[in-house]
Amino acid sequence: MKHLAPFIVMIAILIAISIVIVVLTNYDLKKKILNKENIDDKMFIILNNLTGFGSEMLKWGIILLFGGIGLIVLEFVPYNENSPLPYGVMTVFVSLGFLGYYFLMKNQKK
Repeated sequence: MKHLAPFIVMIAILIAISIVIVVLTNYDLKKKILNKENIDDKMFIILNNLTGFGSEMLKWGIILLFGGIGLIVLEFVPYNENSPLPYGVMTVFVSLGFLGYYFLMKNQKK
């Protein structure tokens, strides 16, 4: 499990960099569309699709939060090196993150 930590950190850094790139390119595209003189219906559809990125960020934020909590819990739970317990604990916490996001979005739509 200790050899897995640098790999997880690298993936988290790459995800953060890709999110920043997507946000910056969406902002630049929105700015270019709004600076045009004549805006038609197709451009409004593109603008609406670009602004729907918030719930996706929320989903991954909640999942990563619960994954981090799972890693913290694993630090305090004694387990054998060959035990499948860490995989089960991480699966449960990530699943709780997905369920939390699902119920949050379900309540938000009401």
